[in-house]
Amino acid sequence: MSAAKKMAPKKAAGQDRDLVFGLGSTGLSIARYLKREQRSAVFMDTRDEPPGVDELEALWPDAELVLGADALPANITRIIVSPGIADDNELLVKARKDKVEVVSDIELFAREAKQSYCAITGSNGKSTVTTLLYHMGRADGRKVLAGGNLGEPALDLLDAEEPELYVLELSSFHLQRIDNLPADVAVLLNVSADHLDWHASEEEYRKAKYRIYREARAAVVNRTDAQAADAAKHIDNVISFGLDEPGEGQYGLRVEDDELYLARGDSLLIAVEDMRMVGRHNQANALAALAAGELCGFKMSAMLQVLSEFPGLPHRMQFVARKGAVNYINDSKATNVAAAVASIDSIDGELVLVAGGEGKGGDFGALAAALEGKLRAAVLIGTDAEAIAEAIDTVMPVYFARDMDDAVCQAASYAESDDTVLLAPACASFDQFENYGARGDAFAAAVGALTR
Repeated sequence: MSAAKKMAPKKAAGQDRDLVFGLGSTGLSIARYLKREQRSAVFMDTRDEPPGVDELEALWPDAELVLGADALPANITRIIVSPGIADDNELLVKARKDKVEVVSDIELFAREAKQSYCAITGSNGKSTVTTLLYHMGRADGRKVLAGGNLGEPALDLLDAEEPELYVLELSSFHLQRIDNLPADVAVLLNVSADHLDWHASEEEYRKAKYRIYREARAAVVNRTDAQAADAAKHIDNVISFGLDEPGEGQYGLRVEDDELYLARGDSLLIAVEDMRMVGRHNQANALAALAAGELCGFKMSAMLQVLSEFPGLPHRMQFVARKGAVNYINDSKATNVAAAVASIDSIDGELVLVAGGEGKGGDFGALAAALEGKLRAAVLIGTDAEAIAEAIDTVMPVYFARDMDDAVCQAASYAESDDTVLLAPACASFDQFENYGARGDAFAAAVGALTR
């Protein structure tokens, strides 16, 4: 199979086939699933050199692979689409007109899974809550598998030894294409403008997020989101969470003797200072995980043990170093404006912000309000650096950097004693880096190279 194109002998006329549209990790997991199911399939990618070609050849040596093409092959009755391909793709639009079924790998998972599963989504925090819930289940002695948008692709989970519970992180891309998702527990953490480069509108994006509740048996709802409460009103078993004081049976924050606690109703659960994760948004993540864990039947003691030990995920408010009396925090995963605002809000004291990259359609003006009164300076990189500067340059001085090394060096020079240098890009990373992890690693390496 060449890196450009290989066409296997044509299938017999009239034989039904699946089209796997998009390679990469999801496309390969779909290939493994179809191989197990002994389905006939053809593979397609709009790119001339997509990732995963060699792996597909090893898995399925006689596979038909079409690269750089824009026409639907013959005898296709179902298209299984990777999340990176937008719904307005011309091939998908035409396929729907021709009554060809278009599904995601999550749809196939939902049809095949025999055990309970918890589905988690949100504009921000879903990876942290998915990981927390996984560890909470394990701490409670349960066999739990986690995947989806985080870690193992969902269909690969079906090939493992059957667990008691699956925990799935779902993106709006997944939810946009779901026909039936009867999750035992559905969790929606928050909704803010994101992925407007993929979705046709913010309304479509929000509709995809609220979709998670439609067939769910139980739900976790952010009580600041009236639309979420409305979307889940048909569900009998609902628990809410928020950063205010909770009502009976709900999760929130309470103050006792000048100390802040996570609480369930009137019951104090754990002091915030006894959690290893930092930041107000991680308090919300912890509360959502506790609510989901209760609905999954986990013991409270096991869940609180995890909260006392779990340090958070890499590139999510990750402490990098303290140099020259300045703290350096890596929140490269803050790839949209709302996430960056949450990062900024969680910092006490003055900060130097490192931001920029490829914007995702959000309003950078929200950064200005969050930075008011706490920004020492902003150092901006990437494609949308000037757009961010235009939105925040009335707050404090704004500077531009060539790359991450230059940005960190400049930030260090502007920071004063006990300040925080915060990487919270508010943008995707693809204009300069392979992914947000590579961007965070570059930030950490640049901090490591500082002499003070």
